[in-house]
Amino acid sequence: MTSTDLPVRTAPTRQSELGVRESRPRQQARRSRTNLTLGDGALARVLALAALVVMTVIWLLPMAWALLTAFKSEADASDPAHWFWPRHGFTFHGFSSVWQRGDLPLWMLNSLLVSAAVTVITVLVSAMAGYAFSRTRFTGRRVLFALTVAAVLVPPQLMIVPWFRQMLTLHLVDTYAAVILPQTVAPVMVFILKKHFDSLPHELEEAARIDGAGHWRIFWSVLLPLSRPMLAAVSIFVFIGAWNNFLWPFVSTSDPALMTLPVGITSVKDAYGIQYAQTMASAVLAALPLVVVFMFFQRHIVKSVATTGLGGQ
Repeated sequence: MTSTDLPVRTAPTRQSELGVRESRPRQQARRSRTNLTLGDGALARVLALAALVVMTVIWLLPMAWALLTAFKSEADASDPAHWFWPRHGFTFHGFSSVWQRGDLPLWMLNSLLVSAAVTVITVLVSAMAGYAFSRTRFTGRRVLFALTVAAVLVPPQLMIVPWFRQMLTLHLVDTYAAVILPQTVAPVMVFILKKHFDSLPHELEEAARIDGAGHWRIFWSVLLPLSRPMLAAVSIFVFIGAWNNFLWPFVSTSDPALMTLPVGITSVKDAYGIQYAQTMASAVLAALPLVVVFMFFQRHIVKSVATTGLGGQ
C-alpha cells in the first residue's frame, strides 16, 4: 500500500463521520416531533388509543340513536324500555310517511341547485378576493382586509333583516336568486384562501410574469391548479353549509316550489305532537347526500390540511 492511498481512503471516512454527526440532531428532532404527549411507552399508546375510542363512541352515539329511531314505529320510538331493539321490529314506516306526505324529490332538487350555485359563486369570488389581497398591492388593501376579517365575527343571523330588505328592493323575493346570493358572502373563506395563496412561492408568479402573463393568467393557470386540494376542501364546507341552511331559505321564500330540503322537512308535521320516527327519518334523508359527498371528497380535505399544493413544502 502506498502513501497516496491513505488520503483517498480516510477522506470519505471523515466526511461520513461528519455526515453522521450532523444527521443525529435531525434524527432526534424528527423523533421528538413524532413523540406522543404521554410518551412513547406501551402504556401511553394504550391510553391514547382508549381516549380516541371513548371520543369516537361519544361522537357516534347520537347518530346511532337517530338511525335506530328512524327505523322504528312511532309506538316503539316513544318506548324507553326498548330503546335499542324495538318490540315490533324495525320498519320503513317513518321513511314512507315522510316521502308520501312531502315532496322530497323537489326539495332535494332545490337544495342541490341552491347548494351547487352557492358553492361555485362563493369559491370563485373568495378565490379572486384572496388572490387580490395576497398578490396585489392597491390603495386601501389593509383596510379592506381588516374589514373582511372583522366580518367573520358578525353572526349571519344579524344580517337576516338587511338581506331581506335588500331582496325586497331588488324584487327578488320568492326567487332562486334571493336564496342563493346572500349565502355567497363568506369572509372566512376569503381569509382562508388568502393565507393559502400567501404560502405559495412567489417564484412561480415571477416566472409567469417573465413569460408575459398578467394577473388573470397567473391566477387561473398558475395558482388555481396548485390550490386544488384547498379549493376542494373549501367547496365541501360551503356546500355542507348551504345544504343545511334553514333560516335564510325559510325567510326569503314562501313559494312551496322553492323550498329546500331543511325547510320542506319542517313542513311535514303531525297534528298529534312530535313524531320521533318520522323526524329522525327526515334527518337521515337530509344527511344522506352529505355523507355521500364527504365520502367521495374526504381525501381532498386531508390533503389540503397536510400540504399546500407543492408536495408538503
